[in-house]
Amino acid sequence: MVSGPSRRDVRARRLPTAVKIVIAGGFGVGKTTMVGTVSETAPLRTEELLTDQGVGVDDVAGVERKDTTTVAMDFGRITMRDEYVLYLFGTPGQKRFWFMWDEVALGALGAVVLADTRRLSDCFPSVDYFERRNTPFVVAVNCFEGAKQYDLAEIEMALNLGSKVPVMLCDARRLDSCKQVLIDLVLHAMKYRGLTGEPQPQNA
Repeated sequence: MVSGPSRRDVRARRLPTAVKIVIAGGFGVGKTTMVGTVSETAPLRTEELLTDQGVGVDDVAGVERKDTTTVAMDFGRITMRDEYVLYLFGTPGQKRFWFMWDEVALGALGAVVLADTRRLSDCFPSVDYFERRNTPFVVAVNCFEGAKQYDLAEIEMALNLGSKVPVMLCDARRLDSCKQVLIDLVLHAMKYRGLTGEPQPQNA
């Protein structure tokens, strides 16, 4: 008689938990770069070239060299510690595409709000959005080459978010840096929601 798989074998083959994460922030802050850096698969991007139609509408101060923009979302996937598969959804940063945010954020466990010290106020709409939705989030300050560097304490003071919102420095081009941001977010979101086991997505 051939016995079936043991409970231990079944647990060992259990599929990782799927978790939706939103990557938000202002125009040109590095959302597309971050998704592309960490994604195990070729990321889905909806970038279009900036045209003259955006003159007077899109604020490109500080990011004048940027020539493309996300018009819907970025999408990528990364497996964390063989326990969770994080599905990453990057939001469009320009105000004229903000109507997409509700669709992108639906069902997310939490969010990473990327910030740029050259345009720090650009992250405030994302912060306000997730605060209104009661969605746990962290703020990751993307360190751009050539930008003035600030101590984390100075940035936390400028953001004035209080001690309940983790703020950290990151480099959206580096895999180890981006992975640490995502790990910190998942841990923060689980604590925020009072979870001790597998994270559960926010109810729609």
